[in-house]
Amino acid sequence: MTVIEAHGIRKVYGTLEVLHDVDLSVSEGEILALIGPSGSGKSTLLRLLDLIEPASGGELSVFGIDTVAERGRWLDLRRRMGMLFQRPIVFNSSVYDNVAMGLRYRRAPSGDIDRKVKEALEAVGLSRYIKSRATDLSGGEQQRVALSRVLVTEPEILFLDEPTANLDPGSTATIERIVTGLNRETGMTVIISTHDLAQGQRLAHRVGVMIEGTIAQTGPSHEIFREPKDRRIARFVGVQNIIPGRVVAQREGFTVVEAKGKEILSATPPPSDEVEMIVRGEDISLHRREPGHDEAENVFPATVTAIDPTAPFVNVTIHCGCDIVALVTARRAEALDLREGMEVWVSLQAKAVHLIQR
Repeated sequence: MTVIEAHGIRKVYGTLEVLHDVDLSVSEGEILALIGPSGSGKSTLLRLLDLIEPASGGELSVFGIDTVAERGRWLDLRRRMGMLFQRPIVFNSSVYDNVAMGLRYRRAPSGDIDRKVKEALEAVGLSRYIKSRATDLSGGEQQRVALSRVLVTEPEILFLDEPTANLDPGSTATIERIVTGLNRETGMTVIISTHDLAQGQRLAHRVGVMIEGTIAQTGPSHEIFREPKDRRIARFVGVQNIIPGRVVAQREGFTVVEAKGKEILSATPPPSDEVEMIVRGEDISLHRREPGHDEAENVFPATVTAIDPTAPFVNVTIHCGCDIVALVTARRAEALDLREGMEVWVSLQAKAVHLIQR
């Protein structure tokens, strides 16, 4: 079942167009991660989907209800959703009262409030702080209090706007564990915006990349990170190598691409004769001796021209007609005794060479 359907969404503030041509579909029970550079419109899109503010144009249905035509039903729809913001919002009162606030606004019976607050705090591991003042807690604990206040209302859709951006790794892991557990156990739909690419891969069933105010690509995380649709997306998801080339042949089911005199095989059908090869650095293997061709379709010699440690990895630039950056572990680099000017062998599988139109 589709719980959110958006087509052609726009948002304009004065003369500034923040969102344009946004198309998005979210299925019940999925975790969708929205990633993208700062200023790409992720937070604004969440606010529109959560009906905190209206879009300037386009169509949006939530739970099958047309939110443009049925503006009078927004309050009822919003009560079926919840939002956790980047900076935790807690009030100068007890943890119990912070979490109970939403239920009291909804005039829930006191017995239900007490039971649900205690269950929510147990779910996030804060039961022992139930009588503590919320403002005295750490940032990670405050974010869990804010999350409890959202969860206690039992939303069917949970929006998370950079929920761990200001948290330490331990608090981040706790929040992620709570969210994935809720999704798995209750089927809650989750939409999270994050600048943390690894977090998007860890949590989401599907990833949407926002670039310059629109969703440029959606798909499973492996597709987004290994088969980006264009150069902008490739750069954002951390692809080290975008190499221009020209398709010169088809050979044994592979596309042969020539780049500055070097022929490289790709398993991608060519989108055109003029292409760019997208190759992640971690898919390139370096060797002291020539490896067997059963290891990869592309095996060739190269010269190390630069070594850039970025612990626990090392970026190794090699020249083989064109320049390519390989990403190896620090331990592997030490074992190879890498140094500038050194001759090495490169192995690269054809399926790791993704082609896009130049």
